[in-house]
Amino acid sequence: MKRRLTSAQIIILSFIFLILVGSLLLMLPFATKDGKGASFLDALFTATSASCVTGLIVQDTATYWSGFGHVVLLVLIQIGGLGVITMAFAISVVMGRRIGLRARSAMQEAISAPKVGGIVRLIGFILRTTAMIELGGAVLLAPAFCKDFGFWRGLWYALFHSISAFCNAGFDLMGINAKFSSLTGYAFHPLVIPVITALIIVGGIGFLVWDDVRAHKFRLKKYRMQSKVVLLTSAILLIVPAVLFYFLEYPEGSVMQRISLAWFQSVTARTAGFNTADLSQMSEAGLALMIGLMLVGGSPGSTAGGMKTSTLAVLLSNMRSVFKRRDDTQFFGRRIEKETVRNAATIATMYVVLFMTAGCLISRIEGIALMTCLFETASAVGTVGVTLGITTQLGTISKLIIIFLMYMGRVGGLTLIFATVSSQQGSLSKYPVEKITVG
Repeated sequence: MKRRLTSAQIIILSFIFLILVGSLLLMLPFATKDGKGASFLDALFTATSASCVTGLIVQDTATYWSGFGHVVLLVLIQIGGLGVITMAFAISVVMGRRIGLRARSAMQEAISAPKVGGIVRLIGFILRTTAMIELGGAVLLAPAFCKDFGFWRGLWYALFHSISAFCNAGFDLMGINAKFSSLTGYAFHPLVIPVITALIIVGGIGFLVWDDVRAHKFRLKKYRMQSKVVLLTSAILLIVPAVLFYFLEYPEGSVMQRISLAWFQSVTARTAGFNTADLSQMSEAGLALMIGLMLVGGSPGSTAGGMKTSTLAVLLSNMRSVFKRRDDTQFFGRRIEKETVRNAATIATMYVVLFMTAGCLISRIEGIALMTCLFETASAVGTVGVTLGITTQLGTISKLIIIFLMYMGRVGGLTLIFATVSSQQGSLSKYPVEKITVG
């Protein structure tokens, strides 16, 4: 009997396929500027980082890869940001193929949609809106980049960075000025920074929020509960860390400069991967705050990674329910299913265990300070891409650990588990209950 793949299995296999194809393309001689091609490990690391929209790199993007290599990276970022299933849908529509129920189910899981009904319309809306936002971002960035790099190169840079920012990838081509410099040269630019941060936020807010905005505009009461939770949690996670960064990490400079650095730091830590300041100069308290933001990440059904804003919101709401001795977790007058709370707790635990275990392993293997390694592993599993500068120094085993974290962070731990145990049936019998004291 022929066994069909589940939606979870399709998602994890599609990302593996994308990463392998990207790796092979980056190993071609004309993918690098020296004409020798990348080694398999460097190609695999870079392809994984681009496909999982992370941004960690072992070779400077601008100076190491050729124009062909840049195009490959941009395609991987775009497909990885929207999801392989979503892009496959776009190709199917262009070719005039009929979208079957299994394909619709896979699309539903890929973008975290609440139901299969209307999924084709929703995907079409996502693709159209994505194209408009990315092209709009490129148009806004073009004047600054055309001025600095010439007309044609400036247009390419504008498109590349617009897509990279919207997909929360963090890849940049600014190494042409100074290797691994990211956006430090534009730290206080009045056009580039606002556009990049807007693209990051819009890409990381979630496709379902877009749909609510399209349908209900500013009538927030009509939004889905998830959209309300995502918007509220995202606003808090943007404003509060920005205030903390302003007072604790950037005490010098003009008020506008401090606001610009603090705001960008708060935005980029949520899976974007760009930076406008030297992160190695941050205090350990600032690094710890960034680690927390990186682990949370963006929102479900978005281009961002991390354990998601809704996961954090569910955990905090559940904690509030425990304090008030309520039986149910609640948001905006609505009750949350206990299964959702269990999933949130599982996801959070998985992320913490992954980044802590990997950080300790890399610290022991490489002999690097634990805090620095934890920052790197949080950046990888949260698909962020910021680093304290150790990525290029890592050995083979450590790079493989980072590759695994980036992949896990993008496909999601629960997706991987569901893909491996989906065929197992739950037991109808239950063990006797016995209490255990916690706390």
